[in-house]
Amino acid sequence: MKNSAMAGTSFDWDKLLKHAAISDIGMRRANNQDSMTVALADDVKQWYERGHVFLVADGMGGEAAGELASKLAVDTIPHLYNKHTEKSPPEALQDAVVEANAEINRRGEANPDFHRMGTTCETMLLLPQGALIGHVGDSRVYRQRGGFLEQLTFDHSLQWEMEAAGQLVEGSDLARHVPKNWITRSLGPKPEVKVDIEGPFPCAVGDTFLLCSDGLTGPVKDEEIGPILANLEPKEAAQVLVDLANLRGGPDNITVVIVKVTAPEISTQVAQKEPLVVGAMGEKRQSAHPALWVVAGVCFLAALFLIASHPISALFAAIGGVVATTVGLLQQFGSLGSFGGNKGVALAGGKRLGRGPYRRTSCVDNSVVIDELGNLTSELWEVVKGRQLPMSAFENLRAKADDAAKTGDNRTAVQSYCQGIQMLMRTLREAKERKISDSTLDL
Repeated sequence: MKNSAMAGTSFDWDKLLKHAAISDIGMRRANNQDSMTVALADDVKQWYERGHVFLVADGMGGEAAGELASKLAVDTIPHLYNKHTEKSPPEALQDAVVEANAEINRRGEANPDFHRMGTTCETMLLLPQGALIGHVGDSRVYRQRGGFLEQLTFDHSLQWEMEAAGQLVEGSDLARHVPKNWITRSLGPKPEVKVDIEGPFPCAVGDTFLLCSDGLTGPVKDEEIGPILANLEPKEAAQVLVDLANLRGGPDNITVVIVKVTAPEISTQVAQKEPLVVGAMGEKRQSAHPALWVVAGVCFLAALFLIASHPISALFAAIGGVVATTVGLLQQFGSLGSFGGNKGVALAGGKRLGRGPYRRTSCVDNSVVIDELGNLTSELWEVVKGRQLPMSAFENLRAKADDAAKTGDNRTAVQSYCQGIQMLMRTLREAKERKISDSTLDL
């Protein structure tokens, strides 16, 4: 049951969670084929029933085709999900992704320019019961909790599929030659698609979720993503992650959506609600078959006409009318009308869909990451120095970061180095916009 104290509360979502979203073209692409959306619930009632919706899609195909496929995904899936109000969130989400796939495929088949266009899809619902994910492709969803970064989704790529089948050992010579971006599943190319539903994963205050395209996870390692999510607020973390991917070549479009739970009101433990249910045939009972009421009426009329002359026949007719009426009432209001009486399976007591998390990376010892951030800051400074930059502000940041790294204050070191990187990258972007570029970095 819902927490009665919360049911009538008007939430200010900005005080309960923080979120940030960035989609960047990268350094090597002519256009951005990624799309994203953030759709917060209009009110508490909608959140209890349907949750918040976050989505990242990475389009594939020709330039226009990839853009269209990803845009169709982010426009269509939230709409279809909220349309299926008669279904539980897991089932509504799965149906929404399947129907979006059919529409993308239909559009692709109707126009030769869009033939076999496709897109990955990461849809996360933030519900009172936790985070629920609908997943197709090799874009990813992570959860940073405490000292660990967990990958909640399975990469639908040739490399991951071969590893799961025992045909490939991670880190082996063969693994290095198997293309990492050769995906095995996406929305659009085929009329049907298999959707992975993962969760719900319980939410606690401090939990940070990241949805991202492979433009981030190619250049930036999990060992770096974890400390950045743990030590920076979503807005700063999103920008730093994009900056790091671009500094390492930015070979693809980069899209990140970060969501952080900041108040207990929307944690799974406090936002008490009945568990999600899957496998139910339906919540609405079907109406009784009209023939039953016809039979009942005929039987009762016959009983009235026969009662004087043939009382035994009238009795049997009346019994037939009672039986038909009873069956009709059961179908209308009883267990016979509940589509076979299947109430489904409740996802309670730790029970959830999927097998995630699939990978878990420790973020406790950040010394290696801090060294890399320090070296990167120094390299960037050599490129940027002499440009219009608040020298003292940057030097103070770097000194603060260096001191923190020496004393083992990992949080301050990560924060300060990342702030320095943001400052330097902002200077480079402004220089590019002014078309003043003598940088040795291809920005």
